[in-house]
Amino acid sequence: MNRSKKLYILLAILAAACIATFAVMRMEERKEQIKNSDEIILELPSESVETLSWECAGNSLAFHKDETWLYDGDENFPVSEEKINELLEQFQAFGAAFIIEDVEDYDQYGLDAPVCTIKLSTAEQTYEVKLGDYSKMDSQRYISIGDGNVYLVKHDPLDEFDAVLSDMIDHDEIPSFDHVTRIQFAGAESYSISYEEESSDTYSVDDVYFTLRNGQNLPLDTSRVESYLRNITNLNPVNYVTYDATIEELQTYGLDAPELTVTVDYTAEGEEGEEITDTFVLSVSPDPEDVKAAEEAEDGGQDAEISAYIRVGESQIVYKISAGSYKKLAAASYDDLRHPEVLWADFSDVRQIDIALEGDNYTLTSEKDGDERVWLYREEEIEISGLRDGLDSLTASEFTSERPAQKEEISLTVHLDNENFPQVQIRLYRYDGSRCLAVADGESVSLVERAAVVDLIEAVHTIVLD
Repeated sequence: MNRSKKLYILLAILAAACIATFAVMRMEERKEQIKNSDEIILELPSESVETLSWECAGNSLAFHKDETWLYDGDENFPVSEEKINELLEQFQAFGAAFIIEDVEDYDQYGLDAPVCTIKLSTAEQTYEVKLGDYSKMDSQRYISIGDGNVYLVKHDPLDEFDAVLSDMIDHDEIPSFDHVTRIQFAGAESYSISYEEESSDTYSVDDVYFTLRNGQNLPLDTSRVESYLRNITNLNPVNYVTYDATIEELQTYGLDAPELTVTVDYTAEGEEGEEITDTFVLSVSPDPEDVKAAEEAEDGGQDAEISAYIRVGESQIVYKISAGSYKKLAAASYDDLRHPEVLWADFSDVRQIDIALEGDNYTLTSEKDGDERVWLYREEEIEISGLRDGLDSLTASEFTSERPAQKEEISLTVHLDNENFPQVQIRLYRYDGSRCLAVADGESVSLVERAAVVDLIEAVHTIVLD
């Protein structure tokens, strides 16, 4: 190899080294342009935004404000102002954790084909926010706002902007009933419940809900009534089938003539502590298709799962609820809400029990000892817990007005410390092999488990025989 040829080779190697050195220097320069940032890159007061749209994963939605927010696709759609504000809130002070300046290759950040594009406009300007790839190393999202930079942002807008139209609806609100004054049922059940404190129509201070039946003001089980009201509050309907129901659609869903309408008059505390009186109305009807399928089933629909449609007041939104929720709402009869116990008095109010059993009569008395009672039989102190538990276990397996036709098993006259109800008489009769008929103050009440009656009799035997 001659000398000139060697020189050319050396010059080529030197040129390559210079190019490589320059490339490395440029790379280092590019790296230096990635830097930490606590910068607020976008400040948009929510109230200044007039239009909002986004396209994410093929889902496109657009809204505009005309006093209230409206959906561009259908202005009858009830837009949730709260949801819109939730989307806009992050842009009031939109901060970046890192900034990459003077970007030339947006594709490496996933911004040539963004996963989501958000557009916002005010009266003066339009903004476009593109969401790129998610940096697993930094656990942050690459975004651009059209200023030539790429940012890694502290909060990922996709957490909110993966919303679809159903997420944007202004759902009907169901209140928590702080204090109910009246409940009215119409349709399959037709009666009303009133709230009355310190009523003379019951022997339990816990009874505050009453209903008129056959001219009598009868107490209901407070826990059952309040459980029913909680079932309404806990509906949390979100599965809407239409947001602008027509007359024809109401007919399709059975809500033109609901199976059951529940009207609740209640008071609640306002934002400034004032008392607010309001009325809530809920209409309920079973799904006609589920009802038809149940009727056509071989077992007569005994195990059928029947869902239902509901409507709040005069709202145009119709929701579908599960079979379980419908079953709870349909359980609105007097029997569903009355006391299941034959005797629901607080046992601390019981002062004497007269018992007639197998032709013999026994009297159990008590004496006050502070807040407690000491029970006596023939002036001897006795343990009463077995008898008390026996009385508590007398609960309805079925309510009935059927008159007794068989032998009386046991009779108890329970004397109470109550001016309005000084005593309650309970008679238990044989009914069939597994149940007895309970009669309270001469009125047939319910069928109770025979095993519970046997336990009660054994508790009496334990006291009087010992």
